[in-house]
Amino acid sequence: MFIQTEQTPNPQTLKFLPGKVVMEEGTAFFQNVEEGSHSPFAKRLFELDGVEGVFFGSDFITITKNQSLDWQVMKPLILGSIMDHYNSGDVTINSQKKNDDTSLKVDENDTDIVKQIKELLDTRVRPAVAMDGGDIVYDSFKDGVVYLHMQGACSGCPSSTATLKMGIENMLKHYVPEVQEVRPIDA
Repeated sequence: MFIQTEQTPNPQTLKFLPGKVVMEEGTAFFQNVEEGSHSPFAKRLFELDGVEGVFFGSDFITITKNQSLDWQVMKPLILGSIMDHYNSGDVTINSQKKNDDTSLKVDENDTDIVKQIKELLDTRVRPAVAMDGGDIVYDSFKDGVVYLHMQGACSGCPSSTATLKMGIENMLKHYVPEVQEVRPIDA
């Protein structure tokens, strides 16, 4: 098994590409071992000293490490854990506890503005942030402000504020004049 790695804009986060499916659908983000208790894969990764965040995308895993540790030390351990997971035959997440993120699914109760915001986030923003090892989850739209959760490499990234303000906010304002601001919220 050959696992590629890619740097992300967040120096504490590295993207691992195992060349295999990680999540059949959706994404999952765990910021500690308790959150990942229903994921054999996340539990395996959190057993490594210094792992502070695990994000699963469709074909990648993003790991956030403690800033006091060096990637030169952590990377081989993480690569070994990823190989162990795939060799074990374990599932990524237990089926009865799957985190079905429906934040961007259009709901019949959504206003036209919210539908438009979700569509733009899903088709234009999510693919771009996935390239950097992260994800954006829609929370709400109130009084002209769009509230989003930053996940994976985007969570705690030094450039995430610039991404929100310069990228996402400007794009949403351009297409949806009712949007006045975009703000991150902690999950």
